[in-house]
Amino acid sequence: QVQLVESGGGLVQAGGSLRLSCAASGSIFSINAMGWYRQAPGKQRELVAAITYGGTTNYADSAKGRFTISRDNAKNTVTLQMNSLKPEDAAVYYCNANARDYQGISRLYWGQGTQVTVSS
Repeated sequence: QVQLVESGGGLVQAGGSLRLSCAASGSIFSINAMGWYRQAPGKQRELVAAITYGGTTNYADSAKGRFTISRDNAKNTVTLQMNSLKPEDAAVYYCNANARDYQGISRLYWGQGTQVTVSS
């Protein structure tokens, strides 16, 4: 089993910044892609940003130019730096990871989510 634990959410004023972190632990042989998704009330969960083991990144249009995803492969962590936050960025942010365990089984794991609130 693999566990993902997010941290760094909170309340920030519009225009401010937050840094979200996610740490993976457990029976991890390797982790391919890691990413951040978000879900606002009444809306579907959507991709914010993703990053491969090699560092290739993918961003939602809404995140481009404001958010930066990075990872530390040695520590099995992924970070989302969010700048110039807008009220519409408010949501529960979820970390995910495509991880392979020592039995060779690959699965997509999710964290429990961290709340981001942006006041106008």
